[in-house]
Formats: sequence, C-alpha cells, structure tokens
Amino acid sequence: MRIGELASRVGVSVRALRYYEEQDLLVSARSPSGQRLYPDSAVDRVQLIQQLYSAGLPSRAILELLPCVETGDVTLPCSTGCRSSGTASIRRSAPW
Repeated sequence: MRIGELASRVGVSVRALRYYEEQDLLVSARSPSGQRLYPDSAVDRVQLIQQLYSAGLPSRAILELLPCVETGDVTLPCSTGCRSSGTASIRRSAPW
C-alpha cells in the first residue's frame, strides 16, 4: 500500500510516517517510480509505534523495544537495551 493509504488506515499524517522512517522505526520498499510501498503488517507496526509514543517513550527507546516486542523476546540483549534507555519501569508496567 502507498503512504497515503497507510496514513488513512492508521489515522496518522503522511509526515508522521516519513518521520518514522527517518527514525528507522518503519521501513518501506520503493516502486520503480520512487513511491513508498508498505506491507499490510505496517498498519499494526504504526499502531504500536503510536501507542509507545503515547506512553511517553522517545523514538530511541521505541527503536530498541520494537525488536523485543516483535519477537516476544524478554531475555538479554532485548531487556538490557530496555534498561539502558531508561524504559525498564515502563516496560514492566506495559499491558503488552
């Protein structure tokens, strides 16, 4: 799906999606004409990013947490990354 469709489906701005890419939180493929193309799974990822931002986490902490959330890995080194970014207490109280 293109960036406008993803933005519409998730309820965020196109600018926000571009920012997430700049922060390495979201990855897109490119069409031959250079348009961003996202898989359907990007909807869930953007919703998760939005929830983590709403919880007060900075983009650096979200970047460290995403691989842990995606894999379900709560062992080292994922949990070490959470502690080093100061998010351990938030991680313990998070509903996921």
